[in-house]
Amino acid sequence: MPRYVQDMTSQFLYGSYKSFAFAIRLMRSPPLSRTRLNGFGEVVADDEVVVRYGRNPMGYTSPVQQQIIQSLNLSVSEFSFFGSLVTVGAMLGAVLSGKLGDALGRKGALLVACLPSIVGSALITFAEGKLPLYSGRFLTGLGGGIVSFVVPVYIAEIAPRHLRGTLGAMQQLAVTIGIMLAYLGGLFLNWRYLSAAGTFPIIICLIGLTFIPESPRWLAKNEKSEELEASLKKLRGMEYDVSNEMREMQQTVEAAKSEPQAQFTDLFKRRLARPLFAGIGLQFLQQFSGVNGVMLYSSAIFSSAGISSANVASLALGSLQVVMTVASAGLMDKAGRRLLLMVSASGMALSCFLVGFSFYLRNVQEQYLSSGMNIFIDILALASLLVYIASFSLGLGPIPWILMAEIFPAQVKGVAGSLATLINWSSAWVITLTFNIIFQWSSAGAFWIFAVECVFAVIFVALFVPETRGRTLEQIEASFK
Repeated sequence: MPRYVQDMTSQFLYGSYKSFAFAIRLMRSPPLSRTRLNGFGEVVADDEVVVRYGRNPMGYTSPVQQQIIQSLNLSVSEFSFFGSLVTVGAMLGAVLSGKLGDALGRKGALLVACLPSIVGSALITFAEGKLPLYSGRFLTGLGGGIVSFVVPVYIAEIAPRHLRGTLGAMQQLAVTIGIMLAYLGGLFLNWRYLSAAGTFPIIICLIGLTFIPESPRWLAKNEKSEELEASLKKLRGMEYDVSNEMREMQQTVEAAKSEPQAQFTDLFKRRLARPLFAGIGLQFLQQFSGVNGVMLYSSAIFSSAGISSANVASLALGSLQVVMTVASAGLMDKAGRRLLLMVSASGMALSCFLVGFSFYLRNVQEQYLSSGMNIFIDILALASLLVYIASFSLGLGPIPWILMAEIFPAQVKGVAGSLATLINWSSAWVITLTFNIIFQWSSAGAFWIFAVECVFAVIFVALFVPETRGRTLEQIEASFK
C-alpha cells in the first residue's frame, strides 16, 4: 500500500477515534444526567440513516468518477447527469417528507426512507446500463431527501433543551463520516463494491429503529397520552418526573387546536414570516456558499490548483470535516447558534477569496511570475480550501438543519420543513449543475462569487436569525407570537 494512503488512513482512524472519544466524554461528564444518556442513545441509532445518506448520495461520485465512466462507457455529460439525479430525487423526497413525518410519525417516515435507499444501491451495484444506474441514483436521492428533514426534526423533538444543539450536530457528523467513508473507500474499492457497502449502515438502521421511541411531540400532537409518557420515560429515564414536560407539550397542542388546519398559504402569514424567512434563508445560503460544488469536484479543483494526489487531498478534506463537526457539536450549546454561524460564514468568505486569489496567481504566474511561486500557490490553495471546509463544518453545515427543526411552529412544521428542505436540495442541484461551468469560465471568479455570498450570509444571520440556545421548542414557538 502506498505510504501516502497509509498516512491518510491513519488520519481518518484518528479522526474517528476523536469523534468516539467526544461521545464518551459527553456521556461521562460530571454534570451529565440520565436525560443526557438516553437522548444520546436514540440519536446514535437514528444517525445510522444519516451515515448512509451522507455516504452514498453526496460522497459517492467524486472518488469513482473515472471508474464508472470507463466501465459503462459514459460521456462526461452523461456522468454529470447521473451525479445530478441525486438532487432531483432528494427534491421529491423533500416534498414528501413533511407529509410522511406527520402521517406516519418520525419513525415511520425513516422506515419508508430506508426502502428506496436499499433498492437504489442495489440498482447501482448491478447496473449494466444507463437506466438502472440513473434509477438507482434517483432512488438514493429520494431516500436522502426524506431523511434530511425527518432526522433533524426527530432529534430536536427528543433532545432536552440543554443538549439539543449538541445532539443536533450529530446529524451533520454522521453525514461527514459518510462522505469520509466514500472518499476512503474510493481509494481501495471498485465502484460496485463501494455502492454495495452503503447498504450495511441502512440495515443496521432498520434494526435500530425497532428499539427507539416515537417522537414525544408527535405523540402529543396526535393525543396519544400513554405512549407520550412511555416515550418520555424511555428518553429521560424511568425515575425521571416527566409530568411538567408532558404538560407543556399538551398545552401547546391544545393552544394550536383553536387554529385551523395549516395550509401551504399559512406559511406566508405575518406570524410565521420570521421563522420561515430565517429557516429558508439559511438553507439557501448553506448551498450557495458553494460547498457541494467544492466537495463534488474537489479532485478536479485540486488538480487545477496544481496539487498532485488530488484524491488523497479530497480525503484530507473529508477527514477535516469530521474533526471540525465534532468541535462544532461541543460548542453548539455553549457558544450559541448565531455566533457559530457568523464565525463560520466569515471564515468561508476569507478562504473563498484566498482560493480565488491562488487561482488568479496561477494564471498570472504562467506569464509574469517565476516558477518558484508554484509551491507557494499550491500551499495557499490547499490551506484555504481546508479553512473553507473547517469553517463550513463549524457552523453553516450543521446549524441550518438544527434551526429548521427548532424555529418552525408545530402546526406547520411538516409543511414548512418540506419547503425548507426542498429549497436546500433545489439550491444544491443548481450549484452542482453550474459549478463546473462557472469554474471552467473563471476558476478565480467562481470562488470570489462564493466569497460574496458568504459575506451576505454573515449579514443575514446578524439581522434575521434568532438565538435558540437553552430554550424549549415551546418557548421558541411562543417567542414568535
